[in-house]
Amino acid sequence: MNRLEELHTLNEMLLAEMPEYRPQAEQFPRENTAQRRLLRSLMNLRPPRPLGRAFLSLQDQLLTEEWEARGVVSADHLPVLAGHPRLALWQGDITQLAADAIVNAANSALLGCFCPCHGCIDNAIHSAAGLQLREDCRALMEQQGHPEPNGRAKLTRAYNLPARYVLHTVGPIVGSTVTPRDRRNLANCYRSCLALAAEHGLATVAFCCISTGEFHFPNQQAAEIAVDTVTRFLQQNTSLRKVIFNVFKDTDKAIYRQLLGPDCPAERGPGPG
Repeated sequence: MNRLEELHTLNEMLLAEMPEYRPQAEQFPRENTAQRRLLRSLMNLRPPRPLGRAFLSLQDQLLTEEWEARGVVSADHLPVLAGHPRLALWQGDITQLAADAIVNAANSALLGCFCPCHGCIDNAIHSAAGLQLREDCRALMEQQGHPEPNGRAKLTRAYNLPARYVLHTVGPIVGSTVTPRDRRNLANCYRSCLALAAEHGLATVAFCCISTGEFHFPNQQAAEIAVDTVTRFLQQNTSLRKVIFNVFKDTDKAIYRQLLGPDCPAERGPGPG
């Protein structure tokens, strides 16, 4: 089975579950790029429910081949900062990082992004991990019985990501101004993720820029809170050997370099990100 046949088979399996999307699906050309975009769209739209073994086997094969082709960055090999021996700065696609855990900036439903091919980190992580991640999150939320509050953390497996686990946290949504409560909630996101990682004996954790995208937390203030909270936490006796600040935009890279020191390296990952 070639790649196009794999994509078509996966799409047909999902359309059999969600026939309401077939009219739109038939408008996608039958070539690799279009069919891959259709697959991501259908995966984003699919509600959490049990998954068939045939779909999972083919999905897992496809997603694993994709991250191998994009390139994997080992958290262990990222250089630490001269003045911060357990901190690193890395620019690139967080789904390429082989760390013990990567952090997902989630929404309060904690089920991933349902907007097809949306550009948020929540969508990127769920799309690269596979549909098992949404099902794991559903089980957690069903057990909890209420939306996830700001500043907490949940741990799931990472499935088809090169990371071992995903830490899910819900950051504050900022209105016209940043309030003291917003700042406390954002600090709690970092603190809760680190505490949960330490509780599970994890050694490497990579943070995205929580709340700075769709939730509109100002980048400079968010970075200041991130660096201060992580630095304070690492003063404790903990299993964590390295915490990585993962940035995607050049503006965030510049902010973190200013906060962490002028000699701070900003490693950049391979491939598209």
